[in-house]
Amino acid sequence: MMRSTRGLTVVLTMGSLFVGAACGKTTPARTPGGNIVQVDTQSAAPPAVRHDERVFAGGSAPSAISFPNPFAGEAMPAAEGAQLFPANNCDGCHGGGAVGWVGPSLTAGRWRFGGADAEIFQSIYYGRPHGMPAYGGLLPPDMIWKLVTYIKSLPPPKDVPTESW
Repeated sequence: MMRSTRGLTVVLTMGSLFVGAACGKTTPARTPGGNIVQVDTQSAAPPAVRHDERVFAGGSAPSAISFPNPFAGEAMPAAEGAQLFPANNCDGCHGGGAVGWVGPSLTAGRWRFGGADAEIFQSIYYGRPHGMPAYGGLLPPDMIWKLVTYIKSLPPPKDVPTESW
């Protein structure tokens, strides 16, 4: 019986990206289309937040780690995030001011996948099932952090519909 080594290749490639990230280098990576691109692994490392919907190697779940938002609470990055929100069509689903439309409100304080800065970052970076696209391939991490800072700066609505289930 012949075994495919494709999975092994992916594991080795991902391992080299993580090693490169630890060293703060630029690493070549292959896109799904087969193109080779240079990835700045120092700034491109997304936060790793534990999610139980993942498949864990060897059945052993990694512990959750936290990556702090480098712009947390700062007005200027929040203002830049406010410009990035409509420019990247976030308002197309989440509505103007992120109050909700086709996608959920980002101001109501109810988060399906977690409302911590790193969890919101991960939702934007990797996307979510049933509609949230992954923007990690389009936006650099600092722009995503500015979107997170903007979202976290939004005031909650005066009245949240369906306050209890």
